Amino acid sequence: MYLCSHHKIEYLYLTVMKKTLLTLISCLSIFAAVAQNRNKEKIEITTEYGKIVMALYENTPKHRDNMFKLTKQKFFDSTLFHRVIPNFVIQGGDPDSKKASAGQALGEGDVGYRVPAEINIVDFHQRGAVGMARDNNPEKASSGCQFYIVVGRKYTDEELNQISERTGRKFTPQQRNIYKTKGGTPHLDGNYTVFGIVEEGMDVVDKIAAEARDSRDRPNKDIKMIKVRIKKKKFLGIF
Repeated sequence: MYLCSHHKIEYLYLTVMKKTLLTLISCLSIFAAVAQNRNKEKIEITTEYGKIVMALYENTPKHRDNMFKLTKQKFFDSTLFHRVIPNFVIQGGDPDSKKASAGQALGEGDVGYRVPAEINIVDFHQRGAVGMARDNNPEKASSGCQFYIVVGRKYTDEELNQISERTGRKFTPQQRNIYKTKGGTPHLDGNYTVFGIVEEGMDVVDKIAAEARDSRDRPNKDIKMIKVRIKKKKFLGIF
């Protein structure tokens, strides 16, 4: 079909606008899906460095409900971030850490039960992801109380390809882009349940991860979760 110059410009303009609109709709759909997967109530951890606010995922209800239950019981108050590894994770929630002596080995404390695995292809170990620690049980069931927050690092396509070949885990284009631009720990995908994401306070997480530590990755100074509470969404009234 032949178009005059004026019509060509109009046609190109409409084509560009259509593509832009479709891209915008696609992005909004992704953001809406991500937001919909997050519980309205958050978990707020107060530390000496500041606060960490975590949103829990709706598609991992067993882990979500367990975390809310322990938080309501004030279980995590005075527990330590007992394991910190730069560019990897910080870990806490061991009940034995509440009264641990200096240099004591930590990480074996529990609450007497495991949480069944809720591993899926949607939730992944991007920077800020919240996952549940576990032992080597074949079902990949999670600890009832010990959790970690991903610090991570950025990965290249080549590195992601190698991880995919080694683990059999395929990364979506969105996941691949996040691992390359924001970072994470992609080699953990498929092996541990990710059940939330840090929405505020990654600067606090980074400070904790940077603390000096011993050969077992326990910080040389005690880093307490001073208090852990459920932070409810605030609604603005109309007057």
